[in-house]
Amino acid sequence: AETIAERDAIFGEIESRVLPVADSAPVRKGPWEYFERSFSDQPYVKHLRHPWGHGIKSAVEEVVLDENALAVGHDFFEVGSYEISPDHRLLAYALDTNGGEVYELRIRNLETSEDLADEIPNLYYGVAWSKDSRSIFYTRPDEAVRPYQVWRHQIGTPSTEDKLIFEEPDESFFVSVYESRSGDYILIGTGSRITSDVRYIPSDTPEAAPRLVAQRRHGIEYEVDHLRAANSASVERTDGEPANDQWAILTNDNALDFRVATAAIGDSEPERWRDLAPHRMGTRIAEMDVFEKHVVVSERRDGLEHLRVIRVADGNEQSIQMPDPVYTVATGANPEYSSETLRYSYASPTQPPQDLDYNFESGSTSIVKETEIPGFNKDQYICERSWASADDGTQIPISIVYKKTTPLDGTAPCLLYGYGSYEICIEPSFSSARLSLLDRGFVYAIAHIRGGGEMGRSWYEQGRLLQKRNTFTDFISCAEYLCSENYTSAMRLGARGRSAGGLLMGAVSNLAPHAFRAISAEVPFVDCVSTMSDPALPLTVGEWEEWGNPIESRADYEYMLSYSPYDNVENHPYPAMFVAAGLNDPRVMYWEPAKWVAKHRALRSDTNLLILRTEMGSGHGGPSGRQDAWREEAAVLAFFVHALS
Repeated sequence: AETIAERDAIFGEIESRVLPVADSAPVRKGPWEYFERSFSDQPYVKHLRHPWGHGIKSAVEEVVLDENALAVGHDFFEVGSYEISPDHRLLAYALDTNGGEVYELRIRNLETSEDLADEIPNLYYGVAWSKDSRSIFYTRPDEAVRPYQVWRHQIGTPSTEDKLIFEEPDESFFVSVYESRSGDYILIGTGSRITSDVRYIPSDTPEAAPRLVAQRRHGIEYEVDHLRAANSASVERTDGEPANDQWAILTNDNALDFRVATAAIGDSEPERWRDLAPHRMGTRIAEMDVFEKHVVVSERRDGLEHLRVIRVADGNEQSIQMPDPVYTVATGANPEYSSETLRYSYASPTQPPQDLDYNFESGSTSIVKETEIPGFNKDQYICERSWASADDGTQIPISIVYKKTTPLDGTAPCLLYGYGSYEICIEPSFSSARLSLLDRGFVYAIAHIRGGGEMGRSWYEQGRLLQKRNTFTDFISCAEYLCSENYTSAMRLGARGRSAGGLLMGAVSNLAPHAFRAISAEVPFVDCVSTMSDPALPLTVGEWEEWGNPIESRADYEYMLSYSPYDNVENHPYPAMFVAAGLNDPRVMYWEPAKWVAKHRALRSDTNLLILRTEMGSGHGGPSGRQDAWREEAAVLAFFVHALS
């Protein structure tokens, strides 16, 4: 009740920064350009297309899918897979109406705007079309919501006649299915946290059995995409593979921070793979985008993402330059294999998102679209990169943003965000909602702590398993740095994290409750010993490579118990807390945050605010509609405004 007025005010501010109608940058795929249209007064987007006019916008517009019409009557609604068929006549789309991340697949005829009779229940993410647009491949989850099977469905037949193509028996491996950018292959990936392999099916013979690219080896990861033989007759080899076609392979084989290699299709011997982008220690190649004549590598160095363009014919390299000292950049959808341009997105804490095209031949960059934020002036804000010293002397990067009028004398409230797991990087991106804090005099900071991937693979290794405590002490070191440099003080410092970042919040609240005035832990993984000890729960078996296995390892059990948020709540004062859960969450069961809050209420010795908010109709990602998501965000921000004032 104390924060309701503030929440409503912030919600109004968030809403005011959104245009009444906004279109995304159109993406060319074949003879069409596809885009989305959002409305400030509607919760979901409308998917549209118009004929591709060589840069001339067509007045002819077709609705591909209206999510608002489909969402009527559902408290939660999300479109998962969304794949246009190669002939552009059909759309395969998957629906989740409770947040449980198990989907129903439907097929829409885009000429009549009506769904076919084909309906396939019990899907996970990932759908791939055969080249003739007559078959689709999809993944199915087991009872623990682990995608473990790939099935093939023939359009126009009952789903009961679908064929099982592949099954992964190892419970620590997840299965995915997708198309090569060339459209020539269906790719089936299987991966645990530290090991992966890939199988392939020629897209023009969808009934063929999948073939393995290279044997699975523990600790070795690889993914592939297709490099079609450039400007040469593709003659058949004796093994049935096209003569000059190759795989581009992103792998950590003999390369801690990964390398990109090439290999003939059908050649499964890694010792014959040839480097295209050799390993560079400290430069983590995270992704590759394979085009007809170029391979684009997304690589992380010194905590920031970089894009490098490699010409396949001669290995010539170009780097795309970024204008800001702190930023985030990522390649876009880029469905056209023979495209002459690379679509990528760029943003910073002071720069709203931009969609840009990089021309492969000229090296020039042009802005396609920039997100318009009504009332926002980037010149009023400052963004910085600083470094905090960890307990062991390691330098931890921190991204910091604030308004130029904010005093840096220790009196400003500050919100510090962290995650630090799964090698995931928390990007210094733009947030229009965050402006409501910055305009109230807040400093906002992101701690790029170990366990994440910001500084390469070793950064991740130093924050998992029996080194997990580095994640928590790094975050505390970042908090202490912000206070020592007069960005804020402990009495005005808040901390926020969600999911595995919620575990971080629980751990630091036990280790250093005096360091923070307020904490928000959303869908927090806080009862890790119990969860990791129950193999029947979703994701548990696959998570042992991240956290350890307390069932089989005494060392893992004792180490996990030493930091588990639930198991270390004590009778002393804690910061004010906002805790959020989702009733249908398949990743963090709602009872984890509930029992954690109950233990806090029983033991803590303070009278600080302690809120548990459970979304009764959503899952791990929170509310699905725009306005509901804004309202949820406004509630969290209002909590910090109240607690840190």
